[in-house]
Amino acid sequence: MLKYSEAGIGRVFVVKLEDGEVVHEQLENFALEHKIKSAAVVAVGALDEGSRMTVGPEDGEARPVTPLFHTLLAAHETAGVGTIFEGEDGLPRLHMHVSCGRAGDGLTGCIRVGSVVWQILEVIIFELTNCQAKKIKDESTGFEVLEP
Repeated sequence: MLKYSEAGIGRVFVVKLEDGEVVHEQLENFALEHKIKSAAVVAVGALDEGSRMTVGPEDGEARPVTPLFHTLLAAHETAGVGTIFEGEDGLPRLHMHVSCGRAGDGLTGCIRVGSVVWQILEVIIFELTNCQAKKIKDESTGFEVLEP
């Protein structure tokens, strides 16, 4: 069954991440400092060599889920979209998927495991107001899932 809640739009932040910064760490710290509890996020720029991403489950039927990881071997152009919601501990959690490309090769994945900016990542954060949604631990998958 579809679960949902309604929210409004609050502040809008234009953020520049710079070379060498870890994306999820910077955006979660920014959210904490600015008391952002819920947000939609878009980003464009590049990720550096050595950036890690989750690129799928090893076996989509297995529980708990065993993730597959990929490490970028060179800098890649990047565009992404994501959300920020509080976890059960009250701290912000970024969940962002990006598509990366280089020389005709492409890859899409979740950056939560350590993606690093190459030169610049431009980020727009759209704060959601009057939003009660949170990230709650799902024991069967091991994921923190959205509970609207």
